[in-house]
Amino acid sequence: MASLNTAPSKPDATPAATAAPRRRRRLDLHERPELILVPAVFVVVVLAWQFLTVPLGIKEYVLPRPTQILDAFVAQLGSPAFWSNVRVTVTEALTGFVIAAVGAILVGTFVAQVRVVERTVMPYVVAIQTIPKVAIAPLMVVWFGFGAESKIIMAAVIAFFPVLVNVIAGLKSADADKVEMLTSFGASKFQIFRMVRLPSALPFIFAGLDIGVVFSILGAIVGEFIGAKEGLGYQLLQANYNFDIPGLFAVLLALSVLGIVAHLIVRYANRRIVFWNSGDRGGAH
Repeated sequence: MASLNTAPSKPDATPAATAAPRRRRRLDLHERPELILVPAVFVVVVLAWQFLTVPLGIKEYVLPRPTQILDAFVAQLGSPAFWSNVRVTVTEALTGFVIAAVGAILVGTFVAQVRVVERTVMPYVVAIQTIPKVAIAPLMVVWFGFGAESKIIMAAVIAFFPVLVNVIAGLKSADADKVEMLTSFGASKFQIFRMVRLPSALPFIFAGLDIGVVFSILGAIVGEFIGAKEGLGYQLLQANYNFDIPGLFAVLLALSVLGIVAHLIVRYANRRIVFWNSGDRGGAH
């Protein structure tokens, strides 16, 4: 009689395969409760805002309901004028941010590397930082006119100092033992800068860039408040003059989205470039 081939069948791997992702999700939620808390708080606030404004007697022209703001925002998305204003503000803010970032990195590197320059320049940096940057917006208009130049310069001025302070703090945070070791092996100043100081400074630099990119949007809006014929700041003023409060909130929502997108882009670049950093090390904000 022919023998039967009774090779053991492979066990079903489906339960184990599905259990691992479930355990991973439970672990993520346990270690990162903000994944639930952040959207939960948003939902609670929006629902309270939506359903309590009328019982509390808050007029719609004072605080419109979220549904009204959403309708105004959707209407804005279908308006060519809105997208033209977005393009203007983004161009001004992005150009100002690039100028501020490049200038702050160059100046900060020079200041941090030369002790005499640091002692000479830092008192002026501190003094200029104490000046409210928004207060000099009318001066920017006087100097550079009502065109895009004044808004770009305003965005660059506001974004410059957070990046500068973080660049200086980052370059000065380099491990002194590593610097001394490389110096004893005959490394040049450029080699020490490239192998020790710059890697130590990158988390600080990206912390400054994260702040600066949001501040550049603020600078562009402030410049448009002072004098402009286009841009989201100009659209905010128009909505205010026309007493279009839902439209005003819709523009604020658009600005919030722009800020979040800019923040996420910088954070993504930070993770890709400073891949060795765990993310818990901050700069000198």
